[in-house]
Amino acid sequence: MNRRTLLGSALMGSAASVAASGAAAQPNGPRQMGKTGPRNLITDVEGIKVGQAHDAEVRTGVTVILAEKPAVAAVDVRGGGPAGRETDVLRPENLVQEVDAIVLSGGSVYGLAAGDGIAAWMGMRGRGYGMGGAPGVPPSPIVPGACLYDLANGGDKQWGMEPPYRHLAVEALEAASDRFDLGTAGAGFGAQAGGLKGGIGSASAVMDNGWTVGAIVGVNSVGSVVAPGGKSFWAAPFEIGDEFGGLGAAGLSAAAEDWGLAKFSPRPRENTTIACIATDVALTRVECQRLAIMAQDGMARAIRPAHAPFDGDTLFCMSTGKKVIDNPAMRQVAVAQLGNVAADVLARAIARGVYHATNYQGETGKTWKDL
Repeated sequence: MNRRTLLGSALMGSAASVAASGAAAQPNGPRQMGKTGPRNLITDVEGIKVGQAHDAEVRTGVTVILAEKPAVAAVDVRGGGPAGRETDVLRPENLVQEVDAIVLSGGSVYGLAAGDGIAAWMGMRGRGYGMGGAPGVPPSPIVPGACLYDLANGGDKQWGMEPPYRHLAVEALEAASDRFDLGTAGAGFGAQAGGLKGGIGSASAVMDNGWTVGAIVGVNSVGSVVAPGGKSFWAAPFEIGDEFGGLGAAGLSAAAEDWGLAKFSPRPRENTTIACIATDVALTRVECQRLAIMAQDGMARAIRPAHAPFDGDTLFCMSTGKKVIDNPAMRQVAVAQLGNVAADVLARAIARGVYHATNYQGETGKTWKDL
């Protein structure tokens, strides 16, 4: 598809850049007016597909965010216990400016092998970075990733020398599509969000000027996604329609030291919220970095507490470059608007991941719908 040029003057719309008509009123106050993409998933961003796979016995899984063509990317790490792959590659001063895919996985350090499976699959098909493409020299697929901790969720982790993440990643990659499941699926299959079942969440927003921002997240936080004493999501002020229950924001209150349904006894490396933001707007590596930094605020809008020493919160950003900022004088305004929208979209995706989460087969427990 041809790249679409948008006038810089279109950037000067209202601060609520996802505003659009059509949302109904909330029972507890006016609902945010907003417009999602047709699927309300990160795949509403042109050039992005997602594949997922899980192992129900192990209670873990993998999510792959596939760029149809190499995408400019960046990463922002805020948590105190991250598990990441190829994150240094994304530093703006380094050589490679684009990625072929981003992988989110369960399994903590074992889950890092998911990137190996994707790299092998892509390299065998000639995709990846290469210095001249000499005969017999395979390319090097660029596949950064992050993992969450789901090792203590009751699944069978006695895998010996064969953790499942490499083959789960290939299975997920081969299933890549513009539609995928939310909740207990992919990298969020074994996740626990505070005292509630966590999962994979995704959301999108279409700005007034036609730009699209999407998010996907594996919610495995030490913090709670709901306010104490009820079911209201901390992300409620940003909800569009009834995408995670439509309860409104009236129940949002807490004492400064009241974490509500946070994990009772958090331990390092046993948590982590891992996410990816994508946009169809053409951005530089440095601009992607700023977008990732701003989008991290979506975790703070949706989880209490966020970015704790016990979390490994990591957020990637991808730009597919389908649409162009035409007015250089407005470029930084555009990045600021995109970052604010991205933070809201991530907050919504976090709530949706927990909202759609279900119990493991044969078990009952504290999903959001059980509250």
